[in-house]
Amino acid sequence: MIRYLLLALLILGTTLPAAAARPSLDPAGSGVWYEIFVRSWADTDGDGIGDLNGVTAKLDYLQSLGVSGIWLMPINPSPSYHGYDVTDYYGINPQYGTMVDFERLLREAHRRHIKVIIDLVINHTSDRHPWFIAARDPADPHHDWYGWAGPHTDLHAEDAAGAQAWHALGKAHYLGDFSANMPDLDYDTPAVRREMVKLGRYWLKKGVDGFRLDAAQHIYYDFKADMDNPLTLQKNLAWWSEFRRGLDAVNPAAYVVGEVTRDSADALAPYFKPLNAVFDFPLAVQLIDSARDERAGELGALLARTDTVYRKVAGKSGVDAPFLSNHDQDRVMSQLDGNAQHMRMAAAMLLTLPGHPFVYYGEELGMRGRKPDPDLREPMRWHRDPQGTGETHWKAFSAGDGPAVSVEAQRHDDDSLLHYYTTLIGWRRQVAALRDGAIREYPQTNPHIAAWQLDDDASHVLVLHNLSGQTQQVPLGTSRFRTLRLHSKPDTTLQRQRLSLPPYSSAILD
Repeated sequence: MIRYLLLALLILGTTLPAAAARPSLDPAGSGVWYEIFVRSWADTDGDGIGDLNGVTAKLDYLQSLGVSGIWLMPINPSPSYHGYDVTDYYGINPQYGTMVDFERLLREAHRRHIKVIIDLVINHTSDRHPWFIAARDPADPHHDWYGWAGPHTDLHAEDAAGAQAWHALGKAHYLGDFSANMPDLDYDTPAVRREMVKLGRYWLKKGVDGFRLDAAQHIYYDFKADMDNPLTLQKNLAWWSEFRRGLDAVNPAAYVVGEVTRDSADALAPYFKPLNAVFDFPLAVQLIDSARDERAGELGALLARTDTVYRKVAGKSGVDAPFLSNHDQDRVMSQLDGNAQHMRMAAAMLLTLPGHPFVYYGEELGMRGRKPDPDLREPMRWHRDPQGTGETHWKAFSAGDGPAVSVEAQRHDDDSLLHYYTTLIGWRRQVAALRDGAIREYPQTNPHIAAWQLDDDASHVLVLHNLSGQTQQVPLGTSRFRTLRLHSKPDTTLQRQRLSLPPYSSAILD
């Protein structure tokens, strides 16, 4: 461990805080996942591009933050900077390193009780993938691996996003739901399904702990007209169930979370049958709205309904995958117009929710970024000086973040956003109900207070957040919650069944 600790110190150029020297995380952990764009994370070979060894070098940082797992955006070979058009599903992007580097990353992460899931982009391939190159010949077996227009196909049909679905290739036309560079695979072809089950098993045998499934709803949802087609949903679920059975033969505990961009819990819930979770897009919108408006709004009701709907399918609570933003959306701090207090409250709400919250890299520093997409995926800020050792330089910064938005500036500042995230994640390790409790709306009339009750076999807690800039008094009446267990600001008090919450603060009561 000393060797890797020294490497981490060399890259960061500063002394690690005391928290990084603690023993390995408890296997129960916080349940928090951390999304990493390898290209932007940390560079160990001086080419300006992040690499897998950079991820390994920063595992102590991730451990000090308290996360239980990391999600790596695509690491396969690809002609694009983002990697979502794969040319070899069994390989490693040479700009990121080698398979040996990846295997070492897995070993070191697991030694710290940090799990690793990888992006699996199997709705489509790159148009440069050998399968698609071979598929251009109608006589080649791979031709059936892709979707091709027939004599009666509507070549003007809109894809799921409303763009052109069919793309010309000579006299033929192929289906590309995201772009002409990303031809869709045809999952009605048994060979495609067998290959993708084989692929999932391959990476599990390598030691990955699961997958983030890109475009999980688009395996069969290719056209705008199919948005609410029950047959489309049925076929999607049938495929992912087949895939799940294939994974179970290698590792039944593998964590599989899907990207399903629907706007209600009812539309998301069916995917909990084959998958462990799907990202909660409607909740992300509500969390940010509540933080921005300084009002809970419909948050409590949304949380209670989501838990009820998911529990009916999954058979238990604590299965949600909430988040604030990801690599496809404006960063949280930008959505909140740079308001640091609103950012803190969005984080506090996220990290006191049951399930497996996901944090996008740099969110804990307050990094900003607005579309286009490359500007959402800019280099992680390790040093006050963006040219410091280990910083990536594959693109220039666009958001205008100053030296204060860096690990170096925030790690020793007890009032920093980084310290705040670390504290909140630490709460999850202390209170089991924050990870897997059944959530219930807690009735109260103050619009500036977001409140919910969490219950599991070991604990019953009340979570309260003051979203406003004024101290709020919360009467608890005959409530059974009588002990102030955790709070984010020191002048929080509980007297005579009345909780006094300072501006922009949070508390957990037993």
